[in-house]
Amino acid sequence: MSRDDLLQIPGTVTEMLAGGHFRIRGEKGREFIARISGRLRRFHIKVIPGDRVTIAVSPYDPTHGLIVHRG
Repeated sequence: MSRDDLLQIPGTVTEMLAGGHFRIRGEKGREFIARISGRLRRFHIKVIPGDRVTIAVSPYDPTHGLIVHRG
């Protein structure tokens, strides 16, 4: 699956979990578990609770995703 096939969902980081995972609350109240994508990890972009982020979610598993943008 390419990056163009993923759904882009805005949300807010609510909690930091173990292993580099984050709990994200989407705009419509949905909960997601997300990791930081490669580019954010490569440039050492910090994500803390309360940050507004955009996550990319697969249509096949809508509970997990990647944080692709912070801000």
